[in-house]
Amino acid sequence: MSAATQARNTPRRDAHRVGHPSNPGTALHAGTLIALLASNGNAVPAGTAGSGDAVGVALRSVTGTAAGETVECERGTGFRFDNSAGADAIARADIGATAYIVDDQTVAKTDNSGARKRAGVVLDVDAAGVWIVVG
Repeated sequence: MSAATQARNTPRRDAHRVGHPSNPGTALHAGTLIALLASNGNAVPAGTAGSGDAVGVALRSVTGTAAGETVECERGTGFRFDNSAGADAIARADIGATAYIVDDQTVAKTDNSGARKRAGVVLDVDAAGVWIVVG
């Protein structure tokens, strides 16, 4: 394909809400971090072995019993998750830094020597948890 020589009508879509097929047999819970398996691109709970960075937060629960049942996710928005503990706890000084996935509802300050995937960017930290801009 060569470069455009005239105006074109480029299709677009909202990137804040995206649907992904769930991995068969996998339950996804509303309000939790979702990632995609590297092997097939299907949605699984964030932190699942073989999955990548968080792609969004599930807007509804999916049982995973139907092959490819779609889970709608929201991204680009601030969501509050549980903070890790000890040296991996995220503090106010970490605002603007990357947060890493511990599990589908917990985030940490470090990537655990590359073992953890990216959850998003730290937006705020309060007594109830860590606000992350996911996606």
